[in-house]
Amino acid sequence: VQLQASGGGLVQPGGSLRLSCAASGRTISRNAMGWFRQVPGKDREFVASINASGVRMNYADSVKGRFTIRRDNAKNTVYLQMNNLKPEDTAVYFCATNRIGNFYQTSSADYINWGQGTQVTVSS
Repeated sequence: VQLQASGGGLVQPGGSLRLSCAASGRTISRNAMGWFRQVPGKDREFVASINASGVRMNYADSVKGRFTIRRDNAKNTVYLQMNNLKPEDTAVYFCATNRIGNFYQTSSADYINWGQGTQVTVSS
């Protein structure tokens, strides 16, 4: 499967963005999916994840209440709605599939099929 993240951009603090992760090559409807982010010089950081059916989600404490992950299996796409963005949210955002279907895993080592990321910059 190939994953392509999109929807990033430059936004002012307090603004919103919606990221999309489009899958091609096969369905991801049986995969738990995750969003991660990375800034230069740092490890990839867990942001949010969702189970295959889309009814269970997990969030990093830093984004709880501001970000929402959801999926549309008919469109083979996972989304990350980001509200009330802060400068510290600036990063390249990536999506990936979980190795074993456990959406509760938060380590990047538990995820595969990393696509190209999308840059999110929060700045005034």
